[in-house]
Amino acid sequence: MGVSKGSILTCRLLSCCPYCATADAGGAGAAPPPGLRYEILARIDGPTEAFDTFIVAAEAPAGFDVPRHIHPGIESAYIVTGGGLLQVDGEASRALKAGDVAQIAARRPHSFRIGAEPTRIVSTYILEKGQPIAIPV
Repeated sequence: MGVSKGSILTCRLLSCCPYCATADAGGAGAAPPPGLRYEILARIDGPTEAFDTFIVAAEAPAGFDVPRHIHPGIESAYIVTGGGLLQVDGEASRALKAGDVAQIAARRPHSFRIGAEPTRIVSTYILEKGQPIAIPV
């Protein structure tokens, strides 16, 4: 099962329910907060039968707060434009700007405050099949 480039995955970060898509469904759910948008660029089964890999582009307006959440798998993020402050439980806060990368361990709570510029991030997620992309905590 694949998701073609350009299909939109809208995600809700501010609710107490998980993100709208699961690793095997990739379907849409609740509308995102104003200005927040996710787009699945690619999806593939693996690296093993228990996981799926997604490449996702996210865009958020200046000053937007991405609240604490976890991913049921590893996130590797690249800041394309803009930046902000990444807070990962158990680590010092890090200011990220365009060109920076961050890797976040599976199920490690984290949040991100967008800085003074709109921000675009491209992330690769290796997620447990059947789990949502993110879960608020």
